[in-house]
Amino acid sequence: MPLGRRLARLGVHLLTGGGSGVMESVSRAFAAVQERDGLVIGVLPFPETGAESGHPNPWVEIAIRTHLGKQGAEFSSRNHVNVLTSDVVVALPGSAGTASEVALSVRYGRPVVLFGDLDRARGLPPEVATACTVEEVIAFVRERLRDGRAGHEPGEPGGGGQGGQPGGAGPGASRDTGSADAGPTTVAP
Repeated sequence: MPLGRRLARLGVHLLTGGGSGVMESVSRAFAAVQERDGLVIGVLPFPETGAESGHPNPWVEIAIRTHLGKQGAEFSSRNHVNVLTSDVVVALPGSAGTASEVALSVRYGRPVVLFGDLDRARGLPPEVATACTVEEVIAFVRERLRDGRAGHEPGEPGGGGQGGQPGGAGPGASRDTGSADAGPTTVAP
């Protein structure tokens, strides 16, 4: 997955839910970049009784095991941890869990960009930027991290894009890596 490789070259950590599917794909691509500074972090849900969780995927380097559930915006969901720990959120095609992370990103003022199937953007607030290409996602991440609009405390206003464009500055605007003096920043796809 090109996005995972590009994020790895930004000097950021990658944080996911640690599971299979798109989480595993982006983690594998990120981990394959030998010259990366960041780590693959997985925030794992509490295993369901009688079911194999699929967590963590083989690419997770730091597994954070929780007592929390998998999806939703309920207080008992690990999605709060994923969003609050991240400086920037990249929403890849997914299901209800992804949608709740987008809503929580807006709620907590985290910069968020929706990548891929942009039909999912209908009805979302203007704080949710959109990107059609990996380049646009990387630009969004770089801009947010460079401008210091990432990592706001809960309740503080965030720096989301405007008008459906990454960073609100039209095509090619970007948002990506972390601050130079703080070490790697965490990006959650």
